[in-house]
Amino acid sequence: MNVTQPVNGVRRGAQRLLKSLNCDGKWGFALLATCALLLLPVLAGDAGREALRYDRTALAAGQWWRLLSAHIVHLDFNHAALNSLGLVLMWALFARDYRPRQWLAIVVASIAAIDAGLWLRDSTVTWYVGSSGALHGLMAAGTLAHLRRRDLDGWILAAFIVVKIAYEQSAGALPFAATHGGNHGGGVVVDAHLFGVLGGAAVAACLKPRAEPL
Repeated sequence: MNVTQPVNGVRRGAQRLLKSLNCDGKWGFALLATCALLLLPVLAGDAGREALRYDRTALAAGQWWRLLSAHIVHLDFNHAALNSLGLVLMWALFARDYRPRQWLAIVVASIAAIDAGLWLRDSTVTWYVGSSGALHGLMAAGTLAHLRRRDLDGWILAAFIVVKIAYEQSAGALPFAATHGGNHGGGVVVDAHLFGVLGGAAVAACLKPRAEPL
């Protein structure tokens, strides 16, 4: 048997898997790089996390880089890995719904909405880390694109977002949610999810998604 046949078979299988995750071509490397960006800061330990997290006192002192860095730093490896898996899921569901520059605008808007919301509307949050709020913004933007195409999964996703946000605002975090901020020892900052959804959806409403389905 030709030894190249199994190799070609593995290559074709990998290509099919990457395509199913919207990772075919150069964008597969972009996803890997983004996951690495979320995972690598864990190596800096507690000192790195405290230097990069959203910290209300430090922000008041002019350390504005925390408004961005807070969204890529996590409590520990498990927290970073869960958010990386969330990113892979969002990528698989929505990557082709918008062009790269549009996605960049959505990410920036989601982060800005979270930062502004926490600063202006929730002064009880003294510190915050994690990407879950921004991921909620991506999910809201992708869901809106599917709704515009009248895809069935768009309605399912929209119902999930509404129910999840409503539950968090009324009853607090879901039982299995990872902690990522708060006041005393950590907790789930559910307002970050709300603000992320609002920011992502607001910008997505002004953008024209791609017409073709995934």
